[in-house]
Amino acid sequence: MNVAAQAPMLGIDLGGTKTEAALLDAAGALRWRRRVPTPAGDYEGTVRTVAALVAAAVEATGDASFSIGIGTPGAPAASGLMKNCNSTCLNGRPLQRDLETVLGRSVALANDANCLALSEATDGAGAGCDIVFAAILGTGVGAGIAVHGRVLEGPNRIAGEWGHNPLPWLGDDEPRPPCWCGQRGCIETLVSGGGLARDHARVSGQALGSEAIASRAAAGDAACAATLERHADRLARALAGVVNLLDPDVIVLGGGLSRLAHLYERIPARWSRWVFSGGHADRVRTRLVPARHGDASGVRGAAWLGRAAALER
Repeated sequence: MNVAAQAPMLGIDLGGTKTEAALLDAAGALRWRRRVPTPAGDYEGTVRTVAALVAAAVEATGDASFSIGIGTPGAPAASGLMKNCNSTCLNGRPLQRDLETVLGRSVALANDANCLALSEATDGAGAGCDIVFAAILGTGVGAGIAVHGRVLEGPNRIAGEWGHNPLPWLGDDEPRPPCWCGQRGCIETLVSGGGLARDHARVSGQALGSEAIASRAAAGDAACAATLERHADRLARALAGVVNLLDPDVIVLGGGLSRLAHLYERIPARWSRWVFSGGHADRVRTRLVPARHGDASGVRGAAWLGRAAALER
């Protein structure tokens, strides 16, 4: 029997404001967990933070046999250098190589949305499904794809970069905001938390965050309710494009906006208008669900990523 299959696994979720580590046993049960601030804009400090968490896991459990997987806010390019990180101090840096040098051991590295997809495909809301599309709806928008329980990356390491495609079926009167990637009208600019807030300010003149908009809508504020309806309509179009391209068994939502309960009713009620197999003749069979592991899915997916890499070595 492969020793790695019986060993514990450490996952590290490297975020822009916090870094979380979780040690799981071979069956996926939590053994240890810690969350610390991420040193903002400090690459060397970030590497030291990850190394300190690995050391803390060893000290807490007395066991150093675990595999290590790390979810990052961007992705390692084929060159080994990081790209597309909103924690910009990581961009252009050989993060995996530097971590392996400091730790003296192998680590697996992947985009945080890929970790979400792997977590939910392994023992989450997409367990047992052939194709899982997992989207993070937060400050930005990202997504990962798991096929038969394995993360899909592609030769350019950008599989799942759904947020930087144009929102489909835009109306003539809809905005096309500029995106940090250099394009306009990207899905991220219109369905992220920031996009929701900007749309509300554009239409109502009120400067409110996404949580306040949802709270006021629940209390009967008509302008906030209308903003949520526009957002649901745009997200339905964006996800209908995913269904047309991938035809996934399940779409799992993570991130702050995944807690908007109305999305799981509104979107499936709308997306058949744009899904190619939709309409009266055939219903859309793709399920839309929240992440089973919630905010822990990223760090759990990182742990499963490390396990998979260890099994392949």
